[in-house]
Amino acid sequence: MDTILQLLALIAVITGTFFSVVGVVGLVRLPDVYTRLHATGKVGVFGVVLLLVAAVLWAPLGWGKALLLIVLLMVAGPVTAHAIASAAYRLGIPMKDAVRDDLESERKKME
Repeated sequence: MDTILQLLALIAVITGTFFSVVGVVGLVRLPDVYTRLHATGKVGVFGVVLLLVAAVLWAPLGWGKALLLIVLLMVAGPVTAHAIASAAYRLGIPMKDAVRDDLESERKKME
């Protein structure tokens, strides 16, 4: 049974590391704040959650703490990314090659 848990932990570490690396590559390669937030906000949270799952599989005494951290990450990650994107939009940071801007009329009202 220990071998199976170790194998699952190893798979979770590899997958979580992959997601984290993809998030970092997205942060470096994507052109503007909004797409960078998409990469780091979504991919980064999943990477950390998978690394937490791997830690719990390796040392199963912390299930309660790990579940609490996973829930907090899944709630706080998207909220934080949305707040940063909203602040960037209100500051007037432009989108690169925007197809459409659904909030443009609201932005004109604020000015």
